[in-house]
Amino acid sequence: MTSATDSGIRVDAVSDWFIEHVGGAVGPVQFTRIAGGRSNLTYLATDADGTRWVLRRPPLGMAHSRAHDVLREATVLGRLRGTPVPAPLVVGTCDDDSVTGAPFFVMEHLDGVILRDPETVTDTLPADRRPAVATALVRTLSGLHAVDPREAGWGELADRDDYLARQLHRWSANWAQDRVRVLDDIGRTHDRLVERIPTQGPARIVHGDFRLDNCMFRPDDTVAGILDWELTTVGDPLADLGQLLVYWAQPDDDVWALENPPTAVPGFPTRNDLVEQYLAAAAPETVPDIDFYIAFNWWKIACIVEGVYTRTLRGAMGESDRSPESFGAQAQRLAAQAWRHAQRLGS
Repeated sequence: MTSATDSGIRVDAVSDWFIEHVGGAVGPVQFTRIAGGRSNLTYLATDADGTRWVLRRPPLGMAHSRAHDVLREATVLGRLRGTPVPAPLVVGTCDDDSVTGAPFFVMEHLDGVILRDPETVTDTLPADRRPAVATALVRTLSGLHAVDPREAGWGELADRDDYLARQLHRWSANWAQDRVRVLDDIGRTHDRLVERIPTQGPARIVHGDFRLDNCMFRPDDTVAGILDWELTTVGDPLADLGQLLVYWAQPDDDVWALENPPTAVPGFPTRNDLVEQYLAAAAPETVPDIDFYIAFNWWKIACIVEGVYTRTLRGAMGESDRSPESFGAQAQRLAAQAWRHAQRLGS
């Protein structure tokens, strides 16, 4: 049970908030940090009757950082209600910092398995079921991209066609403004990508961090819910596909985007298989050149991991199963990989 203020949860105050604001909650409520998240902090909340919810709040010391706006994430989840997209239901939000030092929101707890690492895959998903999980993942992504963002409440943003330029500016600015060192590969990859931004097609809802371990699966290998919506906006859907491909490690890869990727075991389809399945489901008018989106996502993930490195150095992530130095080394590898892919792009 989490009990210390530096964990991000003031137990008594948040428990009282639950009893007052979450229907059916019976005190006292206990909180346990959920491992895996490296950005916003995530907790399992369990009340006296055993009912469970999930609570999300920003990293320590970053209560009102634009990059960790949990109330915006709650708004995104609210907009997805009524769409076919599988996502958890928000049951409460709190913008009063006096409760636990930062805004937070609470959502329903979904039942299922998160395939977070090779060990979980090996223990819970036989090799003959892994292709079905991959197919469900791709169909879920194409289903998200089939939703009209105007009908889901995104309004004028759905008319913009500068998503990649905005993303390049945003992540570069985040990296430059809050860093403890300079990685040359991040800077020069950014400059090369800016010069080669492709023309964007129709704007769609972009999850922003779509990968196997940000989804929860039911026993029948379908997706129970997509998780971690903090980076969601409207833009170029191929950015999501590129990110899925970068995270989709194959056993013989030299560099992995994750330290212990769940797909680094036999039985999963290849990245080329995923592209074919996505294009078959999305049926674009022209076949896109995915190379830019792959380079872009290696760069973006390098920026994200470098940010995690900075926050862990400063103690903003609370207790961690990894050292700051391990994140720093990972960010260097990712930045070098991004530059390698960026150099392959044509004029």
